[in-house]
Amino acid sequence: AAPCRFAHYFVLCGIDAESGLEPDELAGENFDQSPLRRTFKSKVLAHYPQNIEWNPFDQDAVNMLCMPKGLSFRTEADSREPQLHSFLITREDGSRTYGCVLTFYEEVTSKQICTAMQTLYQMHHAEQYGSVCASSSCSMDSLASSLDEGDATSLAKLQRYNSYDISRDTLYVSKCICLITPLPFMQACKKFLVQLYKAVTSQQPPPLPLESYIHNILYEVPLPPPGRSLKFYGVYEPIICQRPSPNELPLSDYPLREVFELLGLENLVQVFTCVLLEMQILLYSQ
Repeated sequence: AAPCRFAHYFVLCGIDAESGLEPDELAGENFDQSPLRRTFKSKVLAHYPQNIEWNPFDQDAVNMLCMPKGLSFRTEADSREPQLHSFLITREDGSRTYGCVLTFYEEVTSKQICTAMQTLYQMHHAEQYGSVCASSSCSMDSLASSLDEGDATSLAKLQRYNSYDISRDTLYVSKCICLITPLPFMQACKKFLVQLYKAVTSQQPPPLPLESYIHNILYEVPLPPPGRSLKFYGVYEPIICQRPSPNELPLSDYPLREVFELLGLENLVQVFTCVLLEMQILLYSQ
């Protein structure tokens, strides 16, 4: 039964080539930014299985939590390191579902998307250039002459960072793979997703088809019983997770060191003090 499985869903989110580039209204209007820095709608491209009766798949919620900033575009001039994050869905009855997400960048192969990005950039560049010319009497030559060499280099890098030329640049777009689980085994999920990503991007194919590893974690890996450990195989290496017994502290599979690095010692002590005083706490983040 699904309640006894380690993972309930495997999800793939990214760009829908058929619908093209759709601005994300939830992110607000950001037309003053380069198209490469704007927010576009992402979609759930696939999820397996289709639905579980006692844990219905909420497509909108999962898509938003997998890619909270929508689609992100890059060129070869940008950093494209994969990123990991997790999320939590709490339902009206108090039941919880946990998600672990790996976001990576892949090359855009759709000529329609590349052409649309080129058109948006040309429109943006024309608008920006027109507004600069209208608001300033100085020419670009005089502006360049007033900059020292370091400033000119920084300006050139900034323009290169925000620009896109279809004949010169390779366009990349964000995509994510996600595991949705009944318990927060975040470290085990991260290891599985990282191994799966390495298998996708490796020049040498993995020992088995990718579908085999996804089928295994969805249908064949059980939840460890309370107070027991579980060892299962990812793509390349075994993965181990442990479930606390009923008389132990609840499962908290998040590294405490990251909390100190993100908040700092003083802020963490302040948050802990607020918890002890039963105050309402709101953490705001990008």
